[in-house]
Amino acid sequence: MDKNDICLNCESPSMEEIADYVSNPLWNNLCDFVEETFSVPPQIEYSKCSMKPGWNVKYKKSSRAICTLYPDKGDFTCLLVIGSKEAMETELKLASCNPYINEIYKQAKPFNGGRWLMIDVKTPEILNDVKELICIRTKPIGFKRY
Repeated sequence: MDKNDICLNCESPSMEEIADYVSNPLWNNLCDFVEETFSVPPQIEYSKCSMKPGWNVKYKKSSRAICTLYPDKGDFTCLLVIGSKEAMETELKLASCNPYINEIYKQAKPFNGGRWLMIDVKTPEILNDVKELICIRTKPIGFKRY
């Protein structure tokens, strides 16, 4: 499967086909984490977005987006929107995050009440930071704030 051969009128690929295309264990790790932590299924959609056109995998809890994953050959990008409600907690967390994550956050200008972070997940360290930011964005099932 070649990303450029996929089209809007074609049948959507399966999660297995996407995982084979990405062929990166970090992809499976993040998908499993989101699905298990939030009890949500993946939604495979086609986007004509100029930033990342093609098939993507969205995770939503109710109507709220958790994250969107953009597969590519050998790697992938995670879109995570940090809203104004999560900004303070996120900014505190950034002190312990990878410098790459900090730079993306600084460069992301506020848009529609949030910062849209396009994170290339290339290392286990970045993956762990993404998981923690996702948990700030969408509290896991059973999470209680004291």
